[in-house]
Amino acid sequence: MGEVQEKVIRVGNSLGLHARPAGKISQEAQRYAASITVHSCDMEADAKSILDLLSLAAPQGTELTLRAQGPDAGDAITGVSKLFEDMFGEDR
Repeated sequence: MGEVQEKVIRVGNSLGLHARPAGKISQEAQRYAASITVHSCDMEADAKSILDLLSLAAPQGTELTLRAQGPDAGDAITGVSKLFEDMFGEDR
């Protein structure tokens, strides 16, 4: 299955995880062979699915865990977490 990587991140943009950020996450996640999931409390979303991500309904300040498993798991975590760090290009 490949290595498993995890990283805890926080939703920093003021509008939270809405459609535009979900689309960016999904696009980035699809670049990797690894399976990537986003966890919030007891919910889990496939990072490659916009609808799954929107189901998390994560407002600003929500702590999420990114988990990737596969040959490029480390790169996948880095790529997706960078979107959160850059606040999806919002709030600048």
